[in-house]
Amino acid sequence: MPIITSPQEFNVDDLYVDLRQVIDRPLYLKCEGFNFAGSVKLKAAAAMVEAAAADGVLTPGSTLVESSSGNLGIALGLIAASRGLRFVCVTDPRCNPASMRVMRALGADVRVVAETDANGGHLGARVRYVRELCASDPGYVWLNQYANRNNWLAHYRETAPAIDRAFPDLEILFVGAGTTGTLMGCARYFRERRRPVTIVAVDAVGSVTFGGLPERRMVPGLGTSSRPDLVDESLVDDVVHVAEPDTIRTAHALSARGFLFGGSTGTVVSGASRWLEAKYPGEDPVAVAIAPDLGERYLDSIYEDGWLRELFPELLPGLAEIHRH
Repeated sequence: MPIITSPQEFNVDDLYVDLRQVIDRPLYLKCEGFNFAGSVKLKAAAAMVEAAAADGVLTPGSTLVESSSGNLGIALGLIAASRGLRFVCVTDPRCNPASMRVMRALGADVRVVAETDANGGHLGARVRYVRELCASDPGYVWLNQYANRNNWLAHYRETAPAIDRAFPDLEILFVGAGTTGTLMGCARYFRERRRPVTIVAVDAVGSVTFGGLPERRMVPGLGTSSRPDLVDESLVDDVVHVAEPDTIRTAHALSARGFLFGGSTGTVVSGASRWLEAKYPGEDPVAVAIAPDLGERYLDSIYEDGWLRELFPELLPGLAEIHRH
């Protein structure tokens, strides 16, 4: 039986869901939400903290600070608590209320920046706040998930090899694009080994990561209003953009079958399903998608009637129909 002393030591890395009965497509979903942080971000958070400590940048008196829409903030809050460090998470109004409550329960100082940037998002304003905070006091340490190579290295060393072991004949890998750490780490791993794996990035409509036009985005997780420094488009074979109504419908289709996943997973599965139907109609390729988190943190948003009625009222009749079947 596993016995651990630090919460980041535990992570289920070999659980997959066969989605054929749910979406009628050949797709295996790698579940990354079964750890104490509840998401794939625990890997990147641990790698970035360990590297900063090894380099002497992070000391016992330091205060960690990071911009996050939720999951990385929770992961860093968990690690900071286990190390006895202070942590400031700079987020925005789109962050799930449940995620804020989890961070605060872990002892984090959560600061919400409502100001928008030139693209109508909050990322630029969040990063500017972080820079100002660090300039005000050298005790603050910003790991900068958007440019930190240890973000993608965590997935190069852990996530991609785990998928490779489970599916040695893998043909297609779908990865959601946020900071693009998971995407870049997995893509580099398969490229360097000259594996014939098609890497498909799944992004949100309204995200500028791959040159899209900025639009309103209400589901936290994937997509950016400022292009991350980690992006290397040469490592990606194709990009699928998913509109938020499709994200929400897919998440509800999964929950209606007992699989309660988060909004990011709804986006990835929706994009993967559409791509497979267009590229491999009636065929049976070996395809894997990565589910970044589970659904409990989205109970106040994509699974909540009041939130849906306010932002996506046209979806309610269809979602009710999904759950009746």
